[in-house]
Amino acid sequence: MPLPASADVTSLLVAWSEGDETALALLVPKVYAELHRLAHHHMRAESPGRTLQTTALVNEAYLRLVDTRRVRWQSRAHFLGVAAQAMRRILVDAARARGARKRGGTSPRVSLDESLLPAPERGASLVALDDALTTLASVDPRKSQVVELRYFAGLSVAETAAVLGVSAETVQRDWRVAKAWLLRELSSGGTPR
Repeated sequence: MPLPASADVTSLLVAWSEGDETALALLVPKVYAELHRLAHHHMRAESPGRTLQTTALVNEAYLRLVDTRRVRWQSRAHFLGVAAQAMRRILVDAARARGARKRGGTSPRVSLDESLLPAPERGASLVALDDALTTLASVDPRKSQVVELRYFAGLSVAETAAVLGVSAETVQRDWRVAKAWLLRELSSGGTPR
């Protein structure tokens, strides 16, 4: 299935942001396949037995996007970047909720020997990545945006450059530096130095 023309999607996004509800009705079928592909990309990395499925992730992200008011959509890539960020938040919230339930939620805390605890699973690493990205955003917001757009939205270097208003070379440089920074943060356990 060919992707919808960026100009067509962009004009519908602009119309929607200006309050045209019919533009939203026309937009959804045009971007649904891309949202589903994006959600499938995220769900592939989730652990088996998860309760959140790809379609549910798309639907939850759609609800969050529709509830977003006053966004001045710039392009299809900008929309996908915001959608990817919404999906990331949904997955992180779900991982944190699973972690809270596993730890007993509101039950009284009991200390355990760390050697008795199971190894961290995908949800824990997603939360760690989210924490590291939040820290990166406080240090260098653009590099954090590059990671979100490239990794979470699956945008190309050129699309990422267009969304951020920088050159493709800047995106490539930011991408390399951000990956190295995140690798260092995640391998050190995210402990401050």
